[in-house]
Amino acid sequence: MKIARIESFILGTGSSKDLLFCRVETEDGTYGWGEGYVTAGKETVIAECVKAMAPHVIGRGVFNIRHTGQIMFEDFAIRRGSMELLSAWSAIEIASWDIIGKIAGLPVYNLLGGASRERVRVYANGWAGRSTIEEGVERGRKIKAMGFTAAKFDPFPGPWRSHVDRKDEDFAIDYVRAMREALGPDFEILVEAHRRFSPSHAIRIGHRLVELGIDWYEEPCLADNLALLAEVRRAVPIPIVTGEALYTKEQFFACLALRAADILNPDICAIGGISALMDISVMAQPQAVVMSPHNYNSPLIGMAATVHVSAVIPNFRITEYFVNFEDICRDIATSGLTVKDGWIDLPTAPGLGIDLDVERLRAHPHQEATKHGFRQYWEEYPRKGYVPRLSETKI
Repeated sequence: MKIARIESFILGTGSSKDLLFCRVETEDGTYGWGEGYVTAGKETVIAECVKAMAPHVIGRGVFNIRHTGQIMFEDFAIRRGSMELLSAWSAIEIASWDIIGKIAGLPVYNLLGGASRERVRVYANGWAGRSTIEEGVERGRKIKAMGFTAAKFDPFPGPWRSHVDRKDEDFAIDYVRAMREALGPDFEILVEAHRRFSPSHAIRIGHRLVELGIDWYEEPCLADNLALLAEVRRAVPIPIVTGEALYTKEQFFACLALRAADILNPDICAIGGISALMDISVMAQPQAVVMSPHNYNSPLIGMAATVHVSAVIPNFRITEYFVNFEDICRDIATSGLTVKDGWIDLPTAPGLGIDLDVERLRAHPHQEATKHGFRQYWEEYPRKGYVPRLSETKI
């Protein structure tokens, strides 16, 4: 069964970023959907990567996922891993699994070893926005009212930098404390730091977060320098998370070797797809590291692919669900996932169990626009008269 056509689509969301879907079709007309990870302003970059990769994939057997992925790394990328390469390949790889599941008449998780659980737990993200503490807390209450029992947010104001002003630190601690008081002791609060801090700042902040009972501390330091993260993990008694900015299996191996994290959060749409997420979970399991996949993607294809792997792996904890993409994705889906009380039941349809309406998808085109204004030199920290505010915080 050979691949005959590959087409990518960028869905205009009017939100923090647009979304990239990929439709792969075989010679007999069987098709599957995939998704590639994108960031704001780089959607067309990944779409072009899919387009450039397609001629080398078309004509190959859809079942030969492992070999085709290796060839894309060795011959197409000349053994150079990157987010762009792996995001493009993830889109094609996930779509290929969708096709294989349809041919076999089985949901993908049954092709990967079968379910280890009846449903998959998710936490909410994409809800906090750029707001005051009071507005953020009110949004947190709404997330809890929707049935979620865990949520992640970035409480740190100002531009991303290695040094954090004490005023920013105090603001973040006040924000987390207010969220804890509003949501209660049993709600899981997951704090995101977006790779900001030097170890000294990360450790000091981590010690202040301990008293607030947060459930994890995500990427306090650059993922590119795992020794910094390992230093924080040794000093802070909160589970440390990393993985969204790691893309190759070699990087995850190095992270595990340094014992730099308690939890890994690879993104299935940025690491090479379903096969890669399975491989990373296998590496993590004997190191007593659990998996909480990142999922800054749609609640459709990327989410479904994550759910299928999360259903199988023994060391799964929880995965991410972006609520701000729900409405637009509901409009383009002809079949999708159902989230109830922070859980997703396993799909039972063949493949991923998701389908999209191409015409509805095309009705929401990508618009080239700068989603986030980049700082000018006069806006750089430290600034005279600086007052902490969340308007500069990115999702």
